Amino acid sequence: MKKLQVTGAIAVAALLLAACSGTGKEDSGATKKTKDLTYAVITHSSSGDAFWDRVKSGAERAGDDYGVKVEYSADPDPAKQSQLIDGAVADKVDGIVVSMANPDGLETSIKAAVAAGIPVVSINSGIDRWKEFGAITHIGQSETIAGQAVGARLKDEGLKNVLCVIQEAGNVGLEERCKAVAETEGGKVTNLQVDGTDDNAVQATITSKLQADKTVDGVLTLGGQYAIDAVAAVKESGSSAKVSTFDLSEDVINDIKAGSIDFAVDQQPYVQGFLGVTTLYLKSINGNDVGGGQPINSGPAFITADNADQVLTFAKNGTR
Repeated sequence: MKKLQVTGAIAVAALLLAACSGTGKEDSGATKKTKDLTYAVITHSSSGDAFWDRVKSGAERAGDDYGVKVEYSADPDPAKQSQLIDGAVADKVDGIVVSMANPDGLETSIKAAVAAGIPVVSINSGIDRWKEFGAITHIGQSETIAGQAVGARLKDEGLKNVLCVIQEAGNVGLEERCKAVAETEGGKVTNLQVDGTDDNAVQATITSKLQADKTVDGVLTLGGQYAIDAVAAVKESGSSAKVSTFDLSEDVINDIKAGSIDFAVDQQPYVQGFLGVTTLYLKSINGNDVGGGQPINSGPAFITADNADQVLTFAKNGTR
């Protein structure tokens, strides 16, 4: 009997030791494996864009928190972005986070990554195509829902003639925003294409349009930095048009507080980067498919004079 008790105690001890590996002690092998994980974050951003700087910061923070390597790269040209995806596949990364501003241009490369057994998560743009391409989920905001909410807000404010400023040609997400705004605004919504790579050109194009049409009473930009250009254009042209925008920056929040920008729509880019890497990490270490077959909404939320101070602290940190 005593022998059986000793044997049983040894067996229980062995089980307890094995259980320790699940709570951290005997984790040396698992920790080493985690540190070997590499995720590629490949977006369509241009350099120096405040929005995408926050996406990058979120992804890198997740990498630091989980002890994994995050390789961030970007190119606004879909052909070059596809090459970055192909390169990540060739490097046998453990997962890819990708924004799909031009889904058709990326389809072959993304499907090739999935076929190679590399998990893919789409962020920001591509909410209508991620399932088709085989991604785990999409993290971002519905441009239709966000645009319709903005249109309704502009209508409530009595605006009748709104410019919707598109800073990147061929970006389906931006075009969808303007289309959705027009669905609920009730007045006239005109798309205005500008060169988002040149702030001076953006301001000049908006100024010219405001000078040519004095009935324009609203300017909606689709990126925070372009709202600053729009404020300058309104001042330069002598217009009384109200400026509102999608996306944030510290300057945008300060202008909201000052009254020169009416409101901003925050889709939380930091969250998109952070959750993109988080989703891949959980897939790697636990086989999880986050989202339950549905996209994960990171927005929209309205930032106005009423709540600007609450958000400003985080904007100063470069995370909002």
